[in-house]
Parts: sequence; C-alpha cells; structure tokens
Amino acid sequence: MILAHADQATRRYGDVLALDRVDLTVHAGELVGLLGPNGAGKSTLINMLVGLRRPTAGRVELFGGDPRQPAARRQLGVTPQETGLPGTLRVGEVIDFVAAHFPDPVPRAELLDRFGLTDQVRRQTGGLSGGQRRRLAVALAFVGRPRLVILDEPTTGLDVEARHTLWEAIRSFHADGGTVLLSSHYLEEVEALAQRVVVLGQGRVLADDTVDAIRGIVGVRRVSLTADDLPTLPGVVATERTDGRTHLLTTDADQLVRDLVTAGVAFRELEVRPTSLEEAFLAITTTGTGPAGTTTSTATGAAAGPAGAARTTATSAAAGGRPTA
Repeated sequence: MILAHADQATRRYGDVLALDRVDLTVHAGELVGLLGPNGAGKSTLINMLVGLRRPTAGRVELFGGDPRQPAARRQLGVTPQETGLPGTLRVGEVIDFVAAHFPDPVPRAELLDRFGLTDQVRRQTGGLSGGQRRRLAVALAFVGRPRLVILDEPTTGLDVEARHTLWEAIRSFHADGGTVLLSSHYLEEVEALAQRVVVLGQGRVLADDTVDAIRGIVGVRRVSLTADDLPTLPGVVATERTDGRTHLLTTDADQLVRDLVTAGVAFRELEVRPTSLEEAFLAITTTGTGPAGTTTSTATGAAAGPAGAARTTATSAAAGGRPTA
C-alpha cells in the first residue's frame, strides 16, 4: 500500500527551483531515510507531503488524497525541522492537549518513558534544554498512533544518549508496523535506521536504493595504507590522512594497488573496504550522479512491510503545539 507519493513534483520560489520533477513513493512498513545537503530540497518535499506547501507542477498524495485536506492527515504524525512549544505549559500538559484530539492516544506515561521525558513531566517547556524540547516535539508526532511518521531532522541538538533513546523509539514504532520517512544530516543515523535511502541534491533525486546499494552506486572503494610518500595516482577520487595513515577513495581498488606496486611505493598495512554511507553521499552530491548520469539506481530498496492494524489515528503537531488535523 502506498502511503505517500510524489509524482514529478516541482516547486519554485520565484526564480529559485527548489524541487525539480521529484518522484518518491513511500510504502506501508518502510523506514526511508532522506539525505541531502542544505538547500537540496528535503524540507520542501516534506512540506508538500504534509500539506504545508503545494507543488508548482506535478502532484503529491498522502494516503491517496490531497495532503492539504485534514482528512488525509488523520493518520499522519509530523515533527518539522523547527517546532514552537508554548513556554508556560508543562510537558505533561502539552502532551495531554495534543492527545485530546485523538480517540485512542498513547497513554502519557508510556510516551514519556519511551522518549526519556518522565522526569520532565511537570517542567514548563520554556525551562527545558534544547535537546529536551526536541525530544518532546518528536514525541508529539507519536501521540495519536499514526500509520506514517515524517521526521525532519529529529535529533538536532540531542546528545549521544538522547539520540539513541530516540532511535530505539523509532525502531519500536517501525517494528510494530509503523512507516517512517526520516530526513537527517546525521548520516550514521540513516545508516543505523533506514532500510532505504533517497539522496536529494539540487532539487533532484540522485539515488534511491538500499544503504549498501547507495555505496555501490558511485563504485568507490576506500583503500587505506601506511606509506611515507605517495605519488599522484590515477583513479583517486579523494585523499585523507589521519593518524599516520592515508585513505584513498578510488573507483578501481585493484588497479590502484597495481599502480602502487608499479610505482615502487613502500606501503604497509593495506586495507580495502566498501565506502561508508557518508563517503558515498559526498561522492554522489559532489559529482551529481543521478537521473542524468549513467550510474543511477531507481530500485525502491527494501520491500514494504505490512501496516499495523492498530494504527488508525494520527497526529500532526504544528508550530505552537496545535494539531493540524
């Protein structure tokens, strides 16, 4: 079942082309990571999918309907990149306010525990740290037992422990049949959570596949070695030196090793491995690998899982803590 869909979605802001004929389909049961540098179009795409913006051309659908209609958002939970919370309300009061809009909300104590907010239940939101406010904003997206949750940079401002707490909450929601579209600048976050990765760059979909396939799209391998001096070698995409070791990104690891031997380089501790998601991401966004190139992948990645039968309500908290549906 398709829960969210963009078909040749284009969005202009005056002379600025923010999205350029983007196609995206999110099936029930998927956990999709949305990656891209600043200005890539991630937030614009999310805003169209949740009904905050309309496409200049093309179309977007949410649960088969127009995202701008409240009926289409009733099974949706959203945490936008920036969320305003009423500073004088206590954490428990904010949760109760949002929960009152749904027939079967998650119990307050359960939600507080899931997101590590139990000790803050009586604190005013204005007195919370930035990380605590962010955890509360994310928690509000799950109050109404949504079928689809869209999270725009959910862990911004969180420390490592809080980030892992949120990861576990997302994994638990997904394991219960929920569907997640996660936008993040933290590449290790997407690598840890997502089954499928969509890379945006300059308003276009550059890649759409599994994490392993995204690494393979650019055909880059990481060759690490220790050497006193290296000549200029063909096929090297990037070079990094850390802790006395040299790391070379190359499109042909076998040929690079042969070139090292032919050049008489005295190297040791040679290691060849696939690129990390971060390295693949940088290669894709800097070289423009995508629909116009020859190495684009259009596979949809992991197969969609079943949507949870109990997920029949939704929450979409807008700025100020007010539900939009």
